[in-house]
Amino acid sequence: MNEVSAARRREVIDALRRGTVPQSGLDLLAVGLDRFAGALDDDLSTVAKGGAAFHAIRGEYGSGKTFFARWLGERAKRAGLAVAEIQISETETPLHRLETVYRRLTERLVTATHAASALRPVIDLWFYTLEEEVLDAGDVAEDDRQGLARAVEALMEQRLADVARTTPAFAAALRGYRKARDEGDTATAEALIAWIGGQKSVAASARRAAGVRGDLDHFAALGFLQGLLTVLRDGGHSGLLVVLDEIETLQRVRGDVREKALNALRQLLDEIDGGRFPGLYLMITGTPAFFDGQQGVQRLPPLAQRLATDFTTDPRFDSPRAVQLRLTGFDLPRLGELGRRVRDLYAAAARNPDRVAAVVDDAYIAELATAVTGGLGGQVGVAPRVFLRKLVADVLDRVDEFADFDPRRDYALTVSDTELNDVERSAAATAGDVELELP
Repeated sequence: MNEVSAARRREVIDALRRGTVPQSGLDLLAVGLDRFAGALDDDLSTVAKGGAAFHAIRGEYGSGKTFFARWLGERAKRAGLAVAEIQISETETPLHRLETVYRRLTERLVTATHAASALRPVIDLWFYTLEEEVLDAGDVAEDDRQGLARAVEALMEQRLADVARTTPAFAAALRGYRKARDEGDTATAEALIAWIGGQKSVAASARRAAGVRGDLDHFAALGFLQGLLTVLRDGGHSGLLVVLDEIETLQRVRGDVREKALNALRQLLDEIDGGRFPGLYLMITGTPAFFDGQQGVQRLPPLAQRLATDFTTDPRFDSPRAVQLRLTGFDLPRLGELGRRVRDLYAAAARNPDRVAAVVDDAYIAELATAVTGGLGGQVGVAPRVFLRKLVADVLDRVDEFADFDPRRDYALTVSDTELNDVERSAAATAGDVELELP
């Protein structure tokens, strides 16, 4: 762990101390995911070369689907892709309304250098890249602003030709945005960026200035996604990873809405297979019940056929190249391995690394993992957040700060209702508040 930078180490440890998922550094905590890394990196390479990829991640609640998606997101950003993670929900982001999905995508768009929403920096970088291409060609002088503007617009139209055939409003809005920006009309420029991002209630004056009408609708959303992929690629990004998380919520919506949503997903997959979205890596996450049950994928046979994967064999023999990837979740040995990783990460910057390693040894970490899991009704899958928070805040900090603190003697684990989230609280319902003396 010594090769980890101090800032990265501190960010991870501080997040675990607060009981939150670190914004970066997830590779330091990725236990049991190495078997997927090679195949996923191949997919990222395919996307970077202008191809497309898709995976469905299946696992029960607590199996680490969201962590997996964010871990892949970090790898994607290191490979030069932009990333957008979207939680599907009946009210906030219904899958059958692709215009809403696109809007959430732009709101959550991040790159290696820009946090959400990175839409405006991405577009500004694209225009800058087009200007550099025009100037490098030597046909326009740098001080010829009008000539440069015409040349950039011509190059823009050329790059967006495929998009403009089906969604001319995307190019029109970009043209209007650049004009407003160059003229110092900040209000119009901001409004048009919002409109390109699928936002509603954009000022009519801004739309008139760009020659576009109304709001983004379901049918134009895929065209806007195609345009965004072009902008990303020309601006130096390798592609875009889109994660549709918690897609199993479709099982709880009205039947006709569910069928529309499943058909929207089928349409997306068909468009990916058809080559419409070069540079797109789409990932969905859901429970086995969603993929296998009649209230989910099986309700739409064409979609079920596209996602069909054989899981009758031992999970050890699951192919990481399959369309569905199965997460088996945490068990106590994996939880212990995670704890040892965090202990070693912490010790690398501790006042007395040898004391931390000696007092919080492997045996103690295993005991703490068992105790926390017991306090959560024995459900290992929901234990990692609480376990890591206890390990860092209650044990490692005290061992590091107090020379005479011995967690085996001086610390009694308490898991109380007030510090748990809803899922953890449900798991702990049968166990109640527990105080466990660790041996």
